[in-house]
Amino acid sequence: MRFLTFIALLLAHPAAAEVFEVRMLNRNHTGGMVFEPDYLELRPGDRIKFLATHPSHNAASMPEMLPEDAQPFKGQINEEIEVEFTEPGFYGIKCIPHYTMGMVMLVQVGEQPASSAEIPADLPDHVIERLTRIVDRAQTGNGI
Repeated sequence: MRFLTFIALLLAHPAAAEVFEVRMLNRNHTGGMVFEPDYLELRPGDRIKFLATHPSHNAASMPEMLPEDAQPFKGQINEEIEVEFTEPGFYGIKCIPHYTMGMVMLVQVGEQPASSAEIPADLPDHVIERLTRIVDRAQTGNGI
């Protein structure tokens, strides 16, 4: 009987949240000024630890790409921060000093398809280009 109670308790609790690591880099195989990985699919409650691998980067939410009721965040330059993602939707993340160079990433929280990510038309050209490539790769499963 105790075994069945234990199993019932395990099934009643949601899976533990995961912590993912994202490196802020000057360069990788996709180009310069990048987050690695630049796309993640999370469940509500999962966290990302942004690792400062070079002293000129930070991670900050993009107000133009933040789900309703989601809390914005902004790490300091060369600061490793850990952020919890609770609200379903798409989060745009940027490195403030290298934003216009296209240093962005996309975080998907929840079950919606990558094709439903809305990229605002008034973002800098390099940001639109990189986010479009990220969404295209996410839809095909290539390079994620």
